[in-house]
Amino acid sequence: MKKDILVESDVVLLVDSFYSKLLKDELLKHFFVHLDLKKHLPVMYKFWGNILLYNGWYTGNPMHVHKKIHDKTPFHKIDFTTWLNLFYATVDEFFEGDNSELAKQRAKSISMVMQFKIL
Repeated sequence: MKKDILVESDVVLLVDSFYSKLLKDELLKHFFVHLDLKKHLPVMYKFWGNILLYNGWYTGNPMHVHKKIHDKTPFHKIDFTTWLNLFYATVDEFFEGDNSELAKQRAKSISMVMQFKIL
């Protein structure tokens, strides 16, 4: 039986596993290979920890960051669909429960809002 996303180490497993998939994905990896993961992943731990564990650790403006990326290398609808499918697969691979479903719901909302505001 899988466990739910309940503690920081669960968030780290989710984010690390998800980024491993992103960096191997032929469609999406070009958005991520340039990142300094030692700096970027802790930001993602805080972001998802804030969403799922309500720890209040994340401060930032992800929309602004993604808009800057889009200005250099445009996103397309298929990028968001692929990102979301990889996120769902990662959650389902390791977790189940209320927070796991919340993670997928929030990822879908984030994807939809970004598409609306960026594309």
